[in-house]
Amino acid sequence: MSEKEPRVYAIPLGRVRNLPPYKRAPKAIRTIREFVEKHMKTSEVKISTDLSEHIWSRGIEKPPRSVTVSVEKDEDGVATVKLAE
Repeated sequence: MSEKEPRVYAIPLGRVRNLPPYKRAPKAIRTIREFVEKHMKTSEVKISTDLSEHIWSRGIEKPPRSVTVSVEKDEDGVATVKLAE
């Protein structure tokens, strides 16, 4: 059970385009993780399979420019990131 309502964030991933093509999708995942760590004030972040598949859907070279996510933090301080509907 979550403590509060899930928060919805639009995470910009445009800076990922400045990297070599073979590093873009992994960097997008790391960027999402860092964003959630900063905004939810936690060190443990779990990314859902749906969000990961969305980032990787067009391959390693073409991740989306931005992604809208829903983040829930449980009692143990673990933030779960899901793709917003």
